[in-house]
Amino acid sequence: MAQKSEKLSLVEVTALGIGGMIGGGIFAVLGLAMATAGHAVALTLAGGGAIALLTGLSYARLGLTFRDDGGSFTYIEKAFAAPAIAGVAGWLLVAGYVGTLALYASAFGEYGASLLPKTIDPAWAPGALGAFVLGLFLAINLVGAKISGGVELGVVAIKLAILALFAAVAMGGIKADHFVPVFNLGVTAPIAAIALIFVAYEGFELIPNAVDEMANPERNLPRAIVIAILVTAAIYVVVAIAALGNLTPQEIQKDQEYVLAVAARPTLGAAGFTLIGIAALLSTASAINATLFGAARLAMVMAREHALPKIFSMRERTRPVPFVSLIVLTVLAIAFTLAAPLQVISTFASATFLVIFTAVNLAAFRLARRIKISLLLPLTGSVLAAASFAVLMWHTWQEDKVSLAWLAGAYGTAILVEAALIWRRGPRRHTGLPVETKA
Repeated sequence: MAQKSEKLSLVEVTALGIGGMIGGGIFAVLGLAMATAGHAVALTLAGGGAIALLTGLSYARLGLTFRDDGGSFTYIEKAFAAPAIAGVAGWLLVAGYVGTLALYASAFGEYGASLLPKTIDPAWAPGALGAFVLGLFLAINLVGAKISGGVELGVVAIKLAILALFAAVAMGGIKADHFVPVFNLGVTAPIAAIALIFVAYEGFELIPNAVDEMANPERNLPRAIVIAILVTAAIYVVVAIAALGNLTPQEIQKDQEYVLAVAARPTLGAAGFTLIGIAALLSTASAINATLFGAARLAMVMAREHALPKIFSMRERTRPVPFVSLIVLTVLAIAFTLAAPLQVISTFASATFLVIFTAVNLAAFRLARRIKISLLLPLTGSVLAAASFAVLMWHTWQEDKVSLAWLAGAYGTAILVEAALIWRRGPRRHTGLPVETKA
């Protein structure tokens, strides 16, 4: 048992959530959010934060009730009587983490390439750098290393300080005409953008996984989730306003992949561009490490529950390193990074987490009496997440059928693979708890 002094404090747990969200989100998808939502980008980011906050409250209560490394998979399995639902959700969750890893790697590659000398051909550099950083953290995780709570706190502090400096300085150069009319791309565009870049809020669901390592979890878990989401949303909104106020639509469209660094140039010059670029590299690298570490262990838990092939549960004899899961996830993420453009990756990851968060909110709704949560909170969260997913599908059908094909292929594969596993082994015994119903 860990001593009380070794437990994670509220500040450290909150840093874990902020680091998970800001880890790559604001650097990777800000340009996409600005290009899609137009002048209403701040409303878009605030709307995503509202959905994340409602979902976070469901995660807090579920995490305190079911203290398990399986996270979202465990919550869905406990709530629904059909294990196949949890199985498909588990496959989608793994796919979502692969998409998130690819998103972070793409952002790392784009910002890294922007810092390279102009004599280097930029066409191959982003993909090569993205694949390199994924391979690097595969090696680090295979030897059992991970970022500790103290180091993660330090990384979060550094990138928040850099973003605060950017926002404070850039606010002085804001041009008011960059914000009018507010809905310059229409009223539906910001709503579609909420769903398109929702992956920027992925990460807070990692907090409940540390419930057994935190001090006073009954008090600190809900507080950490709420504080992390509110702080992240506030940072996103302020940074988006600062960036939009300093860039023209042409600049946003041209340099969408590393728009935050470009936005720093008018007020901070070349040094600002480099500073934001370094912050992006540091931030996305730490996010890749944390995501790979957590996703591999999730896959191992799912394999033990027979929701994934048994090979995913294989680990080294002397150390708890799930090497098969690590290798498979990294190879898939590298392939996705090299094969798909940023918009496809963001759409895929955002859509997948909206599906998962809808299911988790429904799980909380179904178990509301047991986990002691008001029915209205998870119900509202599930409706908003599901509605956002529907809007994203409509937007993708209208604007980006390539992303829709990726989604259809991934989701269809998840359903077919789960069906094949059920056919091979027979239906899994439901391990969830009975749901209390009113008389």
